Amino acid sequence: MTAAKAKIVIGSTVILVIVLAAIFAPLIAPHDPYQQQVVFRLKPPVWMTGGSWRFPLGTDSYGRDILSRLIFGSRLSILVGVASVVLSMLIGTTAGVLAGYVGGKTEEVIMRTVDAQTAFPDVLLAILFVAALGGSFFNLIVVLGVSGWMVYARIMFGLTRSLRERPFVEAAVSFGGRSGYIMLRHILPQLVPVLTVVATLQVGQMILQETALSFLGLGVPPPAATWGNILAEGRDRLFLAPWIANSAGIAIVTLVLTINIFGNGLREWLDPKS
Repeated sequence: MTAAKAKIVIGSTVILVIVLAAIFAPLIAPHDPYQQQVVFRLKPPVWMTGGSWRFPLGTDSYGRDILSRLIFGSRLSILVGVASVVLSMLIGTTAGVLAGYVGGKTEEVIMRTVDAQTAFPDVLLAILFVAALGGSFFNLIVVLGVSGWMVYARIMFGLTRSLRERPFVEAAVSFGGRSGYIMLRHILPQLVPVLTVVATLQVGQMILQETALSFLGLGVPPPAATWGNILAEGRDRLFLAPWIANSAGIAIVTLVLTINIFGNGLREWLDPKS
């Protein structure tokens, strides 16, 4: 097995386990993630003194089971990451292909817009949007999607410009093919492998941004079980109950790392030079 295939197998296996846990969260989670049991507040995990198998990863300040909140939190984190990537991919791909194929003033307007928005850090731009629109699940997807489309626009612009000069595109033009038809039927299919790799890697980036916004109190409002909210709560109890922040941090690192491993393996596997 090649290194690329090994990365794909390892990454896809871990991602599949996490996704299945998110889908079947009501069946897997040992407790209700929102059930408050003050009598069990700040119970340590099972490997620490005072811990028990009733709460394997311990409890938070309200006596809620950390393991159950992590399992349910994966749902929101994965949904936000995937949905925001789909939105940014649609915006960026449309803009990049249009700018690369049409050129002229259309290219100038789109690419200068990309340059202007790229001048702002992604997280800072997302913070400004969330502060203006308010924190909610839908707003978070829109904010992350709108703040991340420039990556796709730049890549698709460069690829479209090179594809525009290829013989099969020139042949389609000579046979009277319209611009929209050529972009959809001849150029876009050639971009799918690159889009797949970029989108896969961007999912991890979007999950990190969602976590950062939730950590700053600008994500999905508490008591929603998201990894960012769990991490934010653990920040205030870092020395008293370090297992809260540590559990969320390990979950985030594991998912993002495996997504990046899978994306890199996919890139190497699809690269004709490899």
